[in-house]
Amino acid sequence: MDFEVKDSNGNILKDGDAVQLIRDLKIKGTSTNLKRGTVVKNIRLTNDDGEVECRIGKSHIVLKTQYLKKK
Repeated sequence: MDFEVKDSNGNILKDGDAVQLIRDLKIKGTSTNLKRGTVVKNIRLTNDDGEVECRIGKSHIVLKTQYLKKK
């Protein structure tokens, strides 16, 4: 990859990092919300520098990096 993925504070993210949500997020297509402060472990980088993949519960979701900070 020739680009850097950064969180909302400008810290560089890598595969396997843990991140924390900085605001409440509604997941499209479901009635669940992710609360601010939720820690998500073991993220995976995607081809887009503004998104990361992660697993919350049994669901695989994509989160925008503007709502994350490195833990």
